[in-house]
Amino acid sequence: MRPKRVVLLSTVFSATVSAFYVPGWSIRSYADSDPVPLSTNKLTSDNTQLPYAYHEQPFVCPATPDGWGSKFGSSRAISLNLGEVLRGDRIQISDYELRMGKDDTCRHRCDRKVDRAGVEKARQLIKDGYVVEWIVDNLPGATSFVTVDKSKKYYAAGFKLGYVEDDKVYINNHVTMVLRYRKDDKNPSRKVIVAFEVYPKSMDTGDKRCPEDLEGHKPFEVYLPPAINKNKKDTSTLTIPFTYSVYWKEDNSIQWNNRWDLYFMNGDDSDGVHWMAVMCSLVIAMLLSGTVAVIMVRTLSRDIQTYNAVPNEEGKVGKTEEEEDDELMEDTTGWKLVHGDVFRAPEKSSFFAPIVGSGVQLFVMGLSLLVFSVLGVLNPSYRGGFISFALFLFVFAGLFSGYYSSRMYKTFKGEHWLQNALLTGLLFPGVVISVVFTLNLFVWAQASSSAIPFSTLLALIAMWLFISLPLVLIGGFFGYRKDVWEHPTRTNAIARQIPPQPWYLTLVPSVAIAGLLPFLVIFIELIYVFQSVWVGKGYYYVYGFLAITAVILLATVAEITIVMTYFMLCAENYQWWWRSFLYGASPAIWVFLYSVYYFFTVLHIEGFVSSLLYFAYSALASAILGLATGTVGVLSAYTFVRKIYGAIKAD
Repeated sequence: MRPKRVVLLSTVFSATVSAFYVPGWSIRSYADSDPVPLSTNKLTSDNTQLPYAYHEQPFVCPATPDGWGSKFGSSRAISLNLGEVLRGDRIQISDYELRMGKDDTCRHRCDRKVDRAGVEKARQLIKDGYVVEWIVDNLPGATSFVTVDKSKKYYAAGFKLGYVEDDKVYINNHVTMVLRYRKDDKNPSRKVIVAFEVYPKSMDTGDKRCPEDLEGHKPFEVYLPPAINKNKKDTSTLTIPFTYSVYWKEDNSIQWNNRWDLYFMNGDDSDGVHWMAVMCSLVIAMLLSGTVAVIMVRTLSRDIQTYNAVPNEEGKVGKTEEEEDDELMEDTTGWKLVHGDVFRAPEKSSFFAPIVGSGVQLFVMGLSLLVFSVLGVLNPSYRGGFISFALFLFVFAGLFSGYYSSRMYKTFKGEHWLQNALLTGLLFPGVVISVVFTLNLFVWAQASSSAIPFSTLLALIAMWLFISLPLVLIGGFFGYRKDVWEHPTRTNAIARQIPPQPWYLTLVPSVAIAGLLPFLVIFIELIYVFQSVWVGKGYYYVYGFLAITAVILLATVAEITIVMTYFMLCAENYQWWWRSFLYGASPAIWVFLYSVYYFFTVLHIEGFVSSLLYFAYSALASAILGLATGTVGVLSAYTFVRKIYGAIKAD
């Protein structure tokens, strides 16, 4: 029956894809002369973190109620998913006329009268290096480049709004659009779009809006002379003519399934770097695995055998169960001396369990995102899909958060499971919502499109309070009903005094050392992630390498936490709970430090608000990584501690 089920599911999925347009999966085809919608999105810049909606700018051609765009529906605004809204997308169908296969040498779009405020805004955006994002058939309009040897072509999403030359500001008021297509494999009479290139140009043609020759014209300067009489209302305006050309070219060298490859600069050349990074990460993980093996197989095994071989008063080898519970282990090696305190509940255990629960929630979310990404569901063509999936997965992973938080809370002899579950569901999401709301106030003040609308903010809060929180409570209820995790040794009534620790086991040095190796594992891949997020407009695509690196990272975090915990126990320090979390979370500290270095050495972000957004979002991302890996560290150390003390207890 299983093969039949697979066939049935495949059929249902194929029918669904055929019935609905799924970005990245479905193909849209056009017949000759079919109208093709061109949508405008936003203005973005590498120098700021503040995008702006293109159609809201006072110096661009507005869409008219009965214009070309009305052919595609009464509403010009495209419905956006949650991820698109959060990333600042504001997509609207424009009045630029495109028909499949029909070239247009030059067409006048509009004459836009701009007042002084609009001129100043245009000048400032051009000086800040803003680029324009247009969309045709879900492809962003791209600026085309070729390598030095002219052997390869690649795309950069968007085209320049204008440029500055000799202290003068010029706007690109003419665009030449080149749309590449090929015949649909299933229906040769129809065509599919495989590339969308935009070549901007600034030209002042005087009264001739569309001259026969588009070359040889001086650029159009965005400038208004200063007002003569400042006491009167300034009514001076600048008229900017906007024109465009459209050319269709058949290109059979690009497959529809591979049409996004050109947006990934040097993608083929970077594969070797990714593989080298994976091999280096594997070497580090293998060295740590060898260290853990030496500790487990040689050192610990020898210690356990030596202890279990000590004869008791009756001349027997090993200890009776009563003696194990009542006598201290008379051995000078440190880790056995703390057997009566090693399972003592940590300080602030009421916060420790919710933090671990939140880490489990983030771990489940991250793992699921990687799976969907590797399968190709979350690809760059699914605009906003990654953020949308992350939010929904986080919400539904609340079940795991509440379950594991309650189980750990019960292990610490906690009695108020509801209070613990509420704290688990409110603590981390509450901090994130508070930070996002505060940042949103700054973005609102800048009138940026990345400002979260009030209705969307209410929807996020509703998802948190009415879906995520109840799921955490349900998970907490079932987790608390489970039996407590039993420990192999009994906790002493009086806490043992901790001797002075070596310098390398004090808090700051030990955490720094523990985080360095896992950070080195992900360092090279981290460079590509930063480049994609902060420079490449989020077009990250090598999720296979990212998944491999993530697996190696988790293994490395688990191993380094076990090693550092063993050193702590050998130094007779039984307060390993919080330390194991910090050891696991320590790579996030290095990631944040690298983000600071990246800001000052690579990026060119200007302005207080943009800098604030960069550091705040970098801190949030580092905190998310730290909670997830810190939880892995806690669970790894807990398993290790139970294992070694359980081995001593065995006959």
